[in-house]
Amino acid sequence: MRTKRGVGILLGRLVGAGGLAAMLAVGVASGPASVASGPQTLAAYSSGPRDVGNPHGHAKVPLAGRVVNTSDPSRVIGTGKATSCTSAAVVSAVAAGGTITFNCGPKPVTILMTATADVAKTVHSVVLDGGGLVTLSGGGERRILFSDTCVGTLSTNDCVNQPYPQVTVQNITFEDGFDGTHQATCTANTPACWYGGVSGGGAIYVEGGQFKAVNSGFAGNQCYGSGPDLGGGAIRVLAQYQNQPVYITGDTFTGGRCSNGGALSSIGVQWDVTNSVFINNDATGWGANPAASGTPGGGSGGAIYTDGDRYNLIINGTAMSGNSAREGGGAIFFVVDSGGGTLTIEHSTLSDNPSGVFQNAPGIFDQVDGHDIAPVVVGSKIS
Repeated sequence: MRTKRGVGILLGRLVGAGGLAAMLAVGVASGPASVASGPQTLAAYSSGPRDVGNPHGHAKVPLAGRVVNTSDPSRVIGTGKATSCTSAAVVSAVAAGGTITFNCGPKPVTILMTATADVAKTVHSVVLDGGGLVTLSGGGERRILFSDTCVGTLSTNDCVNQPYPQVTVQNITFEDGFDGTHQATCTANTPACWYGGVSGGGAIYVEGGQFKAVNSGFAGNQCYGSGPDLGGGAIRVLAQYQNQPVYITGDTFTGGRCSNGGALSSIGVQWDVTNSVFINNDATGWGANPAASGTPGGGSGGAIYTDGDRYNLIINGTAMSGNSAREGGGAIFFVVDSGGGTLTIEHSTLSDNPSGVFQNAPGIFDQVDGHDIAPVVVGSKIS
């Protein structure tokens, strides 16, 4: 959770002068000579329910990161009419768990959530499948989906390493989710204070169990605009079971905003981001982490902010453009405090992701065990 701002500023200047850019070019050259399998343009991408993911991304998706079969649902929301698909029905279905599908009619439908759908920590699985037609909206007022194995009465003796719930969202759009929680100064050894008392996750917050998002759109989601480790305009994830990866597969993230990580944010979590798109997401805080004197902190990872010990981040077949960070890592902020880890970018295109103060590759800040390094880059274009 540390950012060496002085070193980052120096390396950012080296990138501008071509010094570290040459170092990055070595990584690109070590991959395939052609990047035709990667995205060629970012024009006309949409976060709509039918048009998500990177059509030019052809990375192989691990079995664990693919869609879940929902042909035999546990429960169906709606009776065939748009008006039958309500916030209350979503909240009730998610609380009950299992495989959930929608029957809202043949046209796209937006369900305005009047309450957050909470996943019960005792259920083993929640699969929320919108069938490509359903949008859940927070109306700019509330978080849409919440799962936390460490809140309230614990259901296992180790809530941060609990194998369930296994939460999947697929073929669905989350828009205008909002979490206004401020990062607290919190050092007591209680669940509410773990990870420094942070919250975040404007659309989705997950702690414990396992999570993935597949073939889904995330648009205009936000969390509070400042705080050194607060993040995840769309999704915030903590403490996954046995450090299993969070899979982001064929998704699109647009217009997300938070102090850090306008789209995604985590502490000590592995991510596998495949065939996805990140456009115009912003990290809005300032003062970095730890917060500089007189600042509230934050402002790193315009699209993705990751921090913590012993983790990796894989970006494969993915396009990132127009994201920005007020401090460091206009596209990606990757800091491993101890134990080692690697940021790997394969067959992807990152372009025009400005870092306001520091970076050590275009749009990227990569620091492992206190050392600023270059990411591993294969068959990708980063500019």
